[in-house]
Amino acid sequence: MSPVPSQPALRPVVDYNRCDGKGVCTQVCPWSVFEIQMLSAAQRGPLSLSGKLRSLLHSGRQAAVARPADCHACGACVRECPEEAIRLV
Repeated sequence: MSPVPSQPALRPVVDYNRCDGKGVCTQVCPWSVFEIQMLSAAQRGPLSLSGKLRSLLHSGRQAAVARPADCHACGACVRECPEEAIRLV
């Protein structure tokens, strides 16, 4: 019998235009994949106007996927994010 091909691993992606940096993802992730960090100028550049305003309101602090390889794709972050800013891809 031939081995079953493995499926590509799902990883979380944060939509910086939606994230308010509340840190719910950092609290619910059992593998500590997320951190609240300051967005770099390169990350702020492509934001929409509403995303830039949101970033300013929260001093540029937003959720970041700090350890994507540790993600087990359980979906807790997706379910619990109040802004619906996280998806698994």
